[in-house]
Amino acid sequence: MLKQLSIFAENVKGAMHKMTQILQENDINILGSVTNDSAEYGIVRMVVSDPDKAGKALTEAGFLCKLTDVLGIEVKDEVGNLNNLLQSFLDSNVNIDYLYLSFNRDTGRPIMILHVEDILEVEACLKSKGFISL
Repeated sequence: MLKQLSIFAENVKGAMHKMTQILQENDINILGSVTNDSAEYGIVRMVVSDPDKAGKALTEAGFLCKLTDVLGIEVKDEVGNLNNLLQSFLDSNVNIDYLYLSFNRDTGRPIMILHVEDILEVEACLKSKGFISL
């Protein structure tokens, strides 16, 4: 199970740069991210090398941050593997709230970052189907 940092920020010029600068200054690596925005505000979801330190540094800089448990499921870099993972969710009647892509720097394989309702149950289910959880 991984910790995801969600950062709520005003949708203004330079906001993302300010976030990444703070992370750089605190020697925190971004391992995967996705940004969802609206006209006024955005949510940046990230898996980072030190989520607690990142959350503290960004909060001190005025950003609203939240830590959330997410799953990281490693898949093979082959045609159809995301579909196979999603079929496993469908077969198990699991709803995915959202997902985004990262990669395992040790193996070079893609990692799907997933948010689901019952992480421990879903993680056990996927492991039983041969998927590797981080």
